[in-house]
Amino acid sequence: QLKSKKGESQKVYLEVTDEKIVAYAPQNLQEIWSIKLPQPDSMPRQQIVLKKQSLDVDITSVVIKYRPSVHGLPAQLTTDFNIALYAGWRHDAYRMRGKKDPLGKIQTKINTFGYDFGVFAGPGTTLISPFTTLQNRTDEYSAMILQAGFAGFIESKLASFGLAVGYDYLMNPDRGVWIYQNKPWLGFVVGIALN
Repeated sequence: QLKSKKGESQKVYLEVTDEKIVAYAPQNLQEIWSIKLPQPDSMPRQQIVLKKQSLDVDITSVVIKYRPSVHGLPAQLTTDFNIALYAGWRHDAYRMRGKKDPLGKIQTKINTFGYDFGVFAGPGTTLISPFTTLQNRTDEYSAMILQAGFAGFIESKLASFGLAVGYDYLMNPDRGVWIYQNKPWLGFVVGIALN
């Protein structure tokens, strides 16, 4: 979507190369405007905003989980291994602005910003110990969990960073005594785009 300074928007098809950006009307593929990126004075004087919405599919990992206090025990921060598949709706905005240099020529500057919200699910590990089972288990071991929840990301060119709210389901019989079974947690999540 191409948004004008007046707030009006229209759908366009973009051809983007290292040398130029060309916008076409999707009805008849007629060229609306073009900008030659390396060349000064090819940028229109007013700011141009391009917006794009798309499905985002990522491989994610919750780097840190904050588990609130349960049964009067202290809250916990955990960094156990986990991985998940994430799918969400992504919003990107590209602001193209012409900036005048000391010679009076207009140079093109493009600022990008993206964010998205969606759901995730995947496997992970957690520590089973006397603390996490209210002394019902005297030994310690790592067990497998399934995690699921909601996440919101701020997008960058290499990776995505955000916050997640989720639940864990322990995949063995000790789920009956595990204090975090199906209890909500808050996490810091990173993602790498697959699409």
